[in-house]
Amino acid sequence: MIIGWREWLALPDLNVPAIKAKVDTGARTSALHAFDVVPFERDGVPHVAFNVHPLQGDDDLVIPCAAPLVDRRNVTNSGGQSQKRYVIATTLLIAGRSWPIELTLTNRDEMKFRMLLGRNAMSGRLVVDPSLSMQGGGKHGKKAYENKR
Repeated sequence: MIIGWREWLALPDLNVPAIKAKVDTGARTSALHAFDVVPFERDGVPHVAFNVHPLQGDDDLVIPCAAPLVDRRNVTNSGGQSQKRYVIATTLLIAGRSWPIELTLTNRDEMKFRMLLGRNAMSGRLVVDPSLSMQGGGKHGKKAYENKR
């Protein structure tokens, strides 16, 4: 499947029906905008609870999420700064296709995109054409959230 430099994706395990992601083949790991991140245990298994503002510029829409904790890793951001981040596993959905990916949780409030889709999530499944944009189709933006308000 060929995708563009930015795409509308869904994270169904997290109840996120649409989030605009920047596709970044230079980034190894995918990153999701998250805040109020709190680790906890459920039945002896480490988890993390967090909130997501899936739409840039809309802080009124908050989606509470929880997921099993995969790891805590040092990640170097685009500015060269290293940061220890929580890592979760979830399902990525684009254009009717889905597969498991890992996401790091970080505050992307100042970034233009609430999610960064890194190369590990794309490997063997997606080809990026940087001259294209929004190839995945599906519900996107505020339309995807009409039932959540």
